[in-house]
Amino acid sequence: MNKTSIDRLRDYLAQLPQQSQMLLLREYERAIERGEDVKVAHFVLDQLRGVMRGHEDAVRPRVEDPTRLVFRSLEPFLVDGVAAIRPGQIRRPSLLPVWQWLERDAADAVREFETAIADAGDNAAGVERAVKKFQQAAAAAIAHVLSGNGGGRAARIGPTHAVEDLPAIGAALKAREQLDAFAGKLPSVLRSFGEAQVASVNSALNVPALTTPQVLPFALSLVMQRLAAPWQIIRIAVKIAASDDEIRVAATPYGVAVTMALADLNTVAAILRSEIRRGQFDNAPEHLKIAHDGVRGLRTELDMRNDSAWGRQMAAIRVEISSTLQSEIESVPGRVRRLLRQRPDKDIAPTATIDPSEVEEVVAMIGFVAVCRTYASELAINEVTLRTYSDLQQYVEKSTEALVQSLRAGDVRVRNYRQMQAKTAIRFCHVLFGQEYAALMTRAAEQAMVVVEKPKKAG
Repeated sequence: MNKTSIDRLRDYLAQLPQQSQMLLLREYERAIERGEDVKVAHFVLDQLRGVMRGHEDAVRPRVEDPTRLVFRSLEPFLVDGVAAIRPGQIRRPSLLPVWQWLERDAADAVREFETAIADAGDNAAGVERAVKKFQQAAAAAIAHVLSGNGGGRAARIGPTHAVEDLPAIGAALKAREQLDAFAGKLPSVLRSFGEAQVASVNSALNVPALTTPQVLPFALSLVMQRLAAPWQIIRIAVKIAASDDEIRVAATPYGVAVTMALADLNTVAAILRSEIRRGQFDNAPEHLKIAHDGVRGLRTELDMRNDSAWGRQMAAIRVEISSTLQSEIESVPGRVRRLLRQRPDKDIAPTATIDPSEVEEVVAMIGFVAVCRTYASELAINEVTLRTYSDLQQYVEKSTEALVQSLRAGDVRVRNYRQMQAKTAIRFCHVLFGQEYAALMTRAAEQAMVVVEKPKKAG
């Protein structure tokens, strides 16, 4: 915007009533929170803050958005989207409807809170005291409406997901200080969750406010975020139950740890399926390892019955992963054959070419099959993976040799296409047999071309 436009905007903002300025300020702050028109929102906010302070240079943001201050402690538990969630998680889109409900049903507490943080200004300690006080008031208001004493107002909070998340939000806000203290006792990374560390975490968890059914999943979520292998959270439940029998584990409040671990594995399986269907294999090895280690860990360290709820869920996860991987693995040989098949010279157009992006896509798929071999047994894809990989090796080896030979005596009209096929085959060899074999075939192809291109002697 030029200076004239900026001046007009500032003049317009200045003539608005103070109440309208405050409303506009809050709406733009919420737009930034939602990620909407961030650049425009920041620009207008800068101008509006300057107007409200009476001079152009006063563009330093006022006290942080009250919504952000209140819900900041929930950040470790927030997930994007409104899909189903596991215990210990809260949907991010639920926060705004809950805040708007608090503004209506706990208006006095909200006004008192906003006044307190405005008065505190840059005093971080004062702001923090006001936040903690309001969080307890918000938790009490949520508990009141959930108890049935609110006259059915819970249904008027907003979308279904916000109503579903309300108990979790109330519990996490009420136990905020205990959760913060617990998080402070945890190491930044738990690489090997052995006996000593399990005992240490269990000791830190031994606080009444943390072991309620509503709060425990959040405390366990904090632990899972520090674990190198999140499935290991089940070791806490096994330790508490003093048994790996699922019935005894499920009988303790810590049985929720197994539910959480299974839910996370199910999420990994869903992500893996989605990425594979879109032809995205960059993160497939990492997701395969997480799924493999999680399935193996749960099956090894927990005695699950096939007909139990956990056993059926584990079986469903394995079936989903297996079916996803199997269909993709079985499609690879066909893709390879289509690129390397030696058609008769008469069937090849002089302008025929091979798409480099398709070659790289097939290379990624071959690499994907190779990675699957490492995790095949636990993910129930052992047979199809080994068979497919063996077929690929045999076919690519024979095709590469045949294509190199075709360079010696092929029709000049299609020699360029044969060269592209040979280069593609050698690219596949690099994945299947390694650099040494690929280099050997590259030299053979170069020698074949030298023979072809050698000029005849004058006679």
